[in-house]
Amino acid sequence: MNFADFDALSFDCYGTLIDWETGLLAVLGPWARDRGLTIDDEQLLTTFASHEFRAEAEHPSDLYPEILARSFRGIGAELGADVSADDAAALATSVPDWPAFDDSRDALRTLSEQFKLIILSNVDRASFAASNERLGVEFTSVITAQDVGSYKPSARNFAALTAEARRLGVEGRLLHVAQSLFHDHVPAQQVGLPTVWINRRHGRPGSGATMEPAAEVSPDAEFPSMAAFAAVAVS
Repeated sequence: MNFADFDALSFDCYGTLIDWETGLLAVLGPWARDRGLTIDDEQLLTTFASHEFRAEAEHPSDLYPEILARSFRGIGAELGADVSADDAAALATSVPDWPAFDDSRDALRTLSEQFKLIILSNVDRASFAASNERLGVEFTSVITAQDVGSYKPSARNFAALTAEARRLGVEGRLLHVAQSLFHDHVPAQQVGLPTVWINRRHGRPGSGATMEPAAEVSPDAEFPSMAAFAAVAVS
C-alpha cells in the first residue's frame, strides 16, 4: 500500500486509540469478583461484546452511556448476578476514565502532519470529548453514533463518513484505520474504503470486546500498533 495515495485517515477510536478493554475491565472485573463469579477477563469481554451489539442494534438512538448500562444489565442477567443501579451507572460514566494506548498521542501527532484526521466512533459527543483530551490532537472531523443515529457496523455510519469525505474534498483518497474487524473493516470495505488493521490484540486469541466479523474480510494492511503504522505511513 502506498500511503502517499491518501489525503485523509479515518479512525475508529475505542479499541484503536483508546484502550477500551482495560477501561471496561476496570468496572466489570471488580463487579464479577464481588459477585463471586468464576469468569475470567476474556470471558467477561466476550460476554460484553454480545450484549453491547444487541443493545446497539435494538436501541440505535440511545446515547452510548445508556448502551453501556443496558449491556451491563444484560451481562448480569446472563450470568445470574445482580447489577445494581450504581453498577450500571459506573460503567455508563466510565468512558472518560478509559486510558489512551501509550502510542496513540504521538502517532496521531505524526500523522496529522501529512493527513487530515477524522473520527468515526460508536460513542456520543460528550464521551468522545473526554477521550479527545487524552489523545491531544485536533481532528478535522468527528462523527459519532449520536450524530448518525445508529451504531457501527451499520451502513449508515459509513455513509456519513463518505459524505464527510466528499465535503472535505478527499473522496477516493480516504483510508480507514481501525482495530475491530466486525465494527469497521467489514462495513468499510463494503462501501469501497481501503482499510488498515491496527491489530491491538496480536498474540492473543479471540476478539475480546468486539464480535467476530460477520463476513470474510482482508484488511489492506496490518500493523500491531499505531506507532508502527505511523512510522510507515509518513516515511
